[in-house]
Amino acid sequence: MYTVHFLEGKNIILSQLLRQLPKVGDDLRIKGRKGKVLEIIYNNEKSVNVNVHFEVKKKAPAVAVQFGKKKK
Repeated sequence: MYTVHFLEGKNIILSQLLRQLPKVGDDLRIKGRKGKVLEIIYNNEKSVNVNVHFEVKKKAPAVAVQFGKKKK
């Protein structure tokens, strides 16, 4: 088993004990966010850092509220 630390930049997103390591280019879903494995760094024989790039969600524009019209 390996101790795997998933990193985005220098921030640790998730730490897990895994039997199989992810491969470079694999798609991941961590905490509801889609990501892709960029790099795998072996610290020692049981500890691994995995650099992940997450997709950026576009925020929807705010909806304009019309005052004066009431629903009946």
